[in-house]
Amino acid sequence: MGASEFLDLIRNITNTEARVRERAADEVTDWLSSYSAAEAAALATILAATAASEKDHAALEAQLHAISELTSTGNVRVTHISHLREIDLLGLSTEAREYVVDLLEG
Repeated sequence: MGASEFLDLIRNITNTEARVRERAADEVTDWLSSYSAAEAAALATILAATAASEKDHAALEAQLHAISELTSTGNVRVTHISHLREIDLLGLSTEAREYVVDLLEG
């Protein structure tokens, strides 16, 4: 993945529009084999920070799914996704809550 594509992806992950954030999180999973270790860790960190303040349910689920897929690369550690601890688990669907708990348990 080139620098400009990587930056475009980050811009979309942090976009003000929920639909753009959701699509960007989905796109993260399309490129899994293209990321360097540093890119995978950076994306997971940015996705976790975004998820911690996400108000849109669909975007949050896409972000959590993308983080889960990034962890499968072996390049993401719990410390990279520590912002997930800021999420109020009581307000989440059962599936989203399980994602967060599983991710933080490593």
